[in-house]
Parts: sequence; C-alpha cells; structure tokens
Amino acid sequence: MNRKVVKVGLLGLGTVGSGVVKMLRQNVEELAQKCGYEVEIQRVLVRDLEKMRAVDVERHMLTRDVQDILEDPEVRIVIEVMGGEEQTKEIVLQALQAGKHVITANKDLVALHGALLHRAADENGVELLYEAAVAGAIPIVRVLKQSFAADNVREVMGIVNGTTNYILSKMTAEGAAYEDALAEAQQLGYAEADPHADVSGLDAARKMAILASISFRQAVELADVKLEGIESVTQQDVERAKAGGQVIKLIGRARREGSAIEVSVAPMWLEAAHPLAKVGDCFNAVYVYADALGEAMLYGRGAGEMPTASAVVGDLLAVLRGRKFAAAQPQQMARWA
Repeated sequence: MNRKVVKVGLLGLGTVGSGVVKMLRQNVEELAQKCGYEVEIQRVLVRDLEKMRAVDVERHMLTRDVQDILEDPEVRIVIEVMGGEEQTKEIVLQALQAGKHVITANKDLVALHGALLHRAADENGVELLYEAAVAGAIPIVRVLKQSFAADNVREVMGIVNGTTNYILSKMTAEGAAYEDALAEAQQLGYAEADPHADVSGLDAARKMAILASISFRQAVELADVKLEGIESVTQQDVERAKAGGQVIKLIGRARREGSAIEVSVAPMWLEAAHPLAKVGDCFNAVYVYADALGEAMLYGRGAGEMPTASAVVGDLLAVLRGRKFAAAQPQQMARWA
C-alpha cells in the first residue's frame, strides 16, 4: 500500500525524546495501520551535537537551530519534550502560528500558558495536545476531554506526582525517615538533585491546574491552587495515621460547587480502604466523580521514558486521525484501523 509520509520535528532528545524515537522506530507498521500514515522524524533540536545519547540519531537530523524545524514546510507536527517555560512558550507559539500541530509533555508550559497556546491553536486550525504533561501514560486528559464531555464532573482527585508517592510509600511500608526516603528516590532517579518542585507540591499543583481547567471547562491559574508539600511530614505523622487505620498521601484535589471551584494539593490522611491509599511506589492514580458516571479511577506509571513516550505517541496518533489534520489535506484519506 502506498502510504503518505508525515514529517515530524522533535524538540529535545533527553529521556522522553529518546523514548519517542524508540517507539516510532519500533512500531512503524503498527502506527501506519492505525492512522494510515508513515511517521518520519525530519529534524531533532538538541543543545549539543556531539553528546552521546541513549538512542542513535543520524547527525544530519540534529540541529541546534529551532528555525530549521519551524521554517521547514515539510514538518507538519512538532513534538516538544525539551522542557523550559518562557523560551519554550515562544517556540511553541511560533509552531502553532506556522500551522503546525504541537504535542508537548511540558506541564509548566501548559499550566502557565495553556489559554494563550489554545487560542493560537484554534486561530490556526491546528491541534495542541499534552496527555504526557499530567500523568505519564495514564490517559486522563483524553478521558476528561472526550469520555466525560457530556457528563458533569464534580471532583477530580489523585496522586499525580510519583516522587512524593515513592517517598511516602517508603515511610509507610518500611518506617523510613523522610530524608532517607528522599535520598533513595534521588539515587533511583525518581527525584532530581533539587527536589523542590516535587516535595513542595508545585509539580502536582501544575498538573491539577491543568486537570481542573479541563474538567470544569474554565481556566484555572496555578496561583489559584492552594499548596502544601510533604517536607513537614514526619515518621511520627505516618505512625499516627497507621494507628488510626489511615495512610498519608500527597493528594491533588479539584472540586466544583455551583460556580465555585477549589483546587488544592496537600498531604491527606486517607482511610486505608480508599483506592488511592493502595497506590504505592512511584505510581500515579486519578479518581473522577461525575453526575452520570459516578466514580472511576485511572491508574498507572506517571513518569519514565517509555510510559511518557507512550502518551506522546498516543497524542501523535490522535492528531493524525483527527479532523483538523484531515481538513488540511482534502485529497488524502487516512486509513483507520
């Protein structure tokens, strides 16, 4: 079968970028069967052309100049996995204004500039997708946007930061002190050398601002999220919770009562029987309450090379199977699986 080739520009070749390259290479035929197109990476933006990486990419595909991607008319889709905020915002904005669909795993970008970027996407008839920005491989963004589109979501709550969940799980299961659990998380690569964004709850707050905005169809700013981290949680707190049949988890919660929306991130004492109390290690889980559905929970790995890459490639398929992509090429018919 003579398939059309779609060219993609990749911004960043770190952990997630390498995972994306691996998935696209390993699943060429499967992806083509699902969307009717062969996906080809055209150029990759990197900081250092000589750096050794986890995946081999031909030298001619690498560039340090983002304009090589933004100004390339063959690049139809841009995948942003390089991180950053202000400069990245300008790059993504340029891509959208150039009529390129954008997929990003950047929670900071979406939480702080989502409204601006969505307007640019709408004005230019392209997609802006960011499943990987919230809970790794867990498809919570797509579920809220599509599966709950006709329902009235009342509350979204969950564990959306794997680092803090790992720390609290170690403190609960093994009696580890906070400092020791954090050090182990850093050794395993779950926590950064500077863990502030995780342990302060800021990372979870960014994700909850995104989930609240989607759930309640109203822009929720990061500044609107009430925030408390886990730095002050002690082993004594954990033991008191256990004595009362409870477990401490860092919980993000977004609720709507009438026109009032409340979003928070804080350590919460959950009954041991609660589904979220059973989510351990670095896993994430999101619980949704809606009028028609009632209760539902999504669970899975919230970070890591391949889980996050899976969410990115899922968004890529959504773009290729979407009406906006098809509308830009009226002579082409995508083959649906």
